[in-house]
Amino acid sequence: MTELIPAWVNGTLAPVEKLTVHRQGLRHQAVSVFIMDGQNVLIQRRAMSKYHTPGLWANTCCTHPAWGESPSDCAVRRLKEELGITGVYPAKRDTVEYRADVGGGMVEHEVVDIYLATAPKTLKVAPNPEEVMQVEWVGLYDLAAEVARRPGRFTPWLRIYLQDHKDAIFGNLVRV
Repeated sequence: MTELIPAWVNGTLAPVEKLTVHRQGLRHQAVSVFIMDGQNVLIQRRAMSKYHTPGLWANTCCTHPAWGESPSDCAVRRLKEELGITGVYPAKRDTVEYRADVGGGMVEHEVVDIYLATAPKTLKVAPNPEEVMQVEWVGLYDLAAEVARRPGRFTPWLRIYLQDHKDAIFGNLVRV
């Protein structure tokens, strides 16, 4: 089944096939979620079968809304599909735009609605192996330091979020 996501074509938002969006580097809508327990954040390592950035660490959940789907509904849906997480309803924190080469001739040019949710480390997480190969709770300060030290282990968008947008995303929760 072809997955259509919202992308700007000639200045108008239109449904475009996801791989086409990335191969052409079209500006498109996206959603990123961070689940926090105090100063700890749940991160995921992308499955090796992912079509770009396989095996790299990312925020809790990162995705694209389907054509006609609201970003908030998308955040809840993909938490369940990627990580088996239910009963968590993230709140929007910010909107960020970035452009990054993600390898294989693909570009992410995203307008991302970023969501934050709180949940205990005891949260039931059941990763879908087609999406996620590993999850880990890490201190946000430690994560930011590790991203700076070894950026190649992390997705371009996570590096951008932590380097350029951490105050807008995490506000007064923590200082990294």
